[in-house]
Amino acid sequence: MGYLEGFAVTFNKLFEERVTTEYPEVKRPKAERLHGRHVLNRYEDGMEKCIGCELCAGVCPAKCIYVRGQDNPVDDPVSPGERYGYIYEINYLRCIHCDLCVEACPTEAITESKLFEFSFSNRADAIYTKAELVVDDEGQPQKLPWEDWRPGEADTTSAWMRATSSSGDADYQGRVAWSGELGYGVRDPEAGQTEAAADADGADGDAHDGNGGH
Repeated sequence: MGYLEGFAVTFNKLFEERVTTEYPEVKRPKAERLHGRHVLNRYEDGMEKCIGCELCAGVCPAKCIYVRGQDNPVDDPVSPGERYGYIYEINYLRCIHCDLCVEACPTEAITESKLFEFSFSNRADAIYTKAELVVDDEGQPQKLPWEDWRPGEADTTSAWMRATSSSGDADYQGRVAWSGELGYGVRDPEAGQTEAAADADGADGDAHDGNGGH
């Protein structure tokens, strides 16, 4: 192909339908269960959910979470338990957003928002401290200068979504399996699980068992 033919191909592409978006002005819708920047949640009365158990740090495959628990002050407890998260840090230079910390947390303290667009001018900013991770008095994430928050990115967290799923057991349809959150209260159960879906899964399993017998 000569130069002229090559330029003609490029010119014709100018009039074809675009397959890309004008980022960052235009952004594609984000999945409801997208794993983004973490938040540390509070109960409806304002007390912190984190009890400093360090399970999230222990399960993290990237070793990006550092937690140290401390006994609650008798006169002014931070969490309802005996201990609370005195130090809590996440190094976002290492985090892979696998969500294992969310699954490991026994109190639903750590969840993930939909925010994944943030950049840093220095390494210190990439290590989020507890003060930056704990939600504010309205139950909303702290919005830091280098983060590009958009409407709805803090409304759905993965800890809420994980309790029920469309592929889960139909016995859990409509059942609330999580505690209330500051700013949100007790969220409604996720819809989508049906007896019909459970029966279909069972039938598929029986069919596979039968084929295996042959």
